[in-house]
Amino acid sequence: MTKRTIASIKHFVPAPLRTWLGKQRRRFSLSPPVGWVRFGSLRRMEPISDDFGFRRGLPIDRYYINQFLSNHTADIKGRVLEFGDDDYTRKFGSDRVTKVDVLCPSPECRMATIVADLADADHIPSDTFDCIICIQTLPCVYDLETAMKTLYRILKPGGVLLATNPGIGKIDEESMRLWGQYWRFTSLAIQLLLEKTFSPEAISIKTYGNVLAATAFLQGIATEELKEKELEYHDPDFQVSIASRAVKTILPCLAGLVSWFGQVGNAVVSL
Repeated sequence: MTKRTIASIKHFVPAPLRTWLGKQRRRFSLSPPVGWVRFGSLRRMEPISDDFGFRRGLPIDRYYINQFLSNHTADIKGRVLEFGDDDYTRKFGSDRVTKVDVLCPSPECRMATIVADLADADHIPSDTFDCIICIQTLPCVYDLETAMKTLYRILKPGGVLLATNPGIGKIDEESMRLWGQYWRFTSLAIQLLLEKTFSPEAISIKTYGNVLAATAFLQGIATEELKEKELEYHDPDFQVSIASRAVKTILPCLAGLVSWFGQVGNAVVSL
């Protein structure tokens, strides 16, 4: 049926009836009856791509990770720590970065400058890094509280932790074999975990995803296969990626001391 034919039919249909039919059509499309759902290419027992979508393009979660880091490029500066490699530091750090270290739990990691486990890293000096980029790392650490204490300790005062963690997603088989895969998170879990070391007011959390993005990610469908509006639609009930920014604030006693010196300075100037 052509558009012209449809337009001709609409001309003879009363406006109230057209409105009612439009509502029924929208309701039907949003919630089709049982048995009417069209699975198409998704009716399969194996995912379309078993590598998160890398062979097809950019994985859905990497789209969200890139978006998060691009919104916080100003934090990626000075001495930076990343895990496994320095790809994100090079991509988003530009000339603001003076030195980058790569942490890996195995000495076999070719890019590692620091060999350590976040749950056993007493040899890393405290107050060392201006920024820590922690991308999809915490699922591989069983002792999360110790890991978080380490991250906090090795940050400089005023330093920033930029972290992303998976909510909905498949198991990474290679990571499971090499390091272990222990956790999937919610925004509430990340909030409570961070609050064990960071001040609540120094924490911000953002979630990414919706039911379509989650389905595509589980199937290994790439970013390029979805529309921008489909990727950008946010539904907090379907957390594909959970991104967090946390700042190591100055200790309260030091903050008070700084405030006192500021007041003294102002008094001297006023004299």
